[in-house]
Amino acid sequence: MANKLSLITKGFIKDNPTFVLVLGMCPTLATTTSAMNGLEMGLATMFVLILSNIVISLIAPVVPDKVHIPVYIVVIATFVTVLQLLMQAYVPTVYETLGLFIPLIVVNCIVLGRAEAFANKNSCLDSALDGIGIGLGFTLSLTVIGIVREVLGSGSVFGWKFIAGDGILAFVMAPGAFMVLGYLMVLFNKYLKKQ
Repeated sequence: MANKLSLITKGFIKDNPTFVLVLGMCPTLATTTSAMNGLEMGLATMFVLILSNIVISLIAPVVPDKVHIPVYIVVIATFVTVLQLLMQAYVPTVYETLGLFIPLIVVNCIVLGRAEAFANKNSCLDSALDGIGIGLGFTLSLTVIGIVREVLGSGSVFGWKFIAGDGILAFVMAPGAFMVLGYLMVLFNKYLKKQ
């Protein structure tokens, strides 16, 4: 049981995709202008990650080595398409906000990396737990970055305004994304060294 729990918890700290593995930087930098955007993008990626890990772990034994990457991409693309259709039907405002970054989950190196490094070598349950852990780690990372950028950039968090004024515009633009990500990576890795 402890081994199964470690599959989930390693995605938070030890194998955090954003702060440790430095994967998925495109959605990390582009969609974290607010805490809500970071949370939504993280959850969308986690949905695809969990389901693609499960399917890839099931089909990996019968997929020839020469074509396993294209097959994994087709599996991932299928779940991204399902996600897009569900978002368009049930949460169109979220879909419009995240826009182009939803289809880009297909080529997100976190999803394909976990398929290649973990799901094709492990059981269905372990792959699902790995998807949950890495997905939660990614979601938490994006949400934290979004919180910092939103607080500094507009004086609000999750849309709730608590600081009067406009904030520092740079933090909701690309330079702010790089600065916040860099400082949070430094703090995160400093914390890891103390452990």
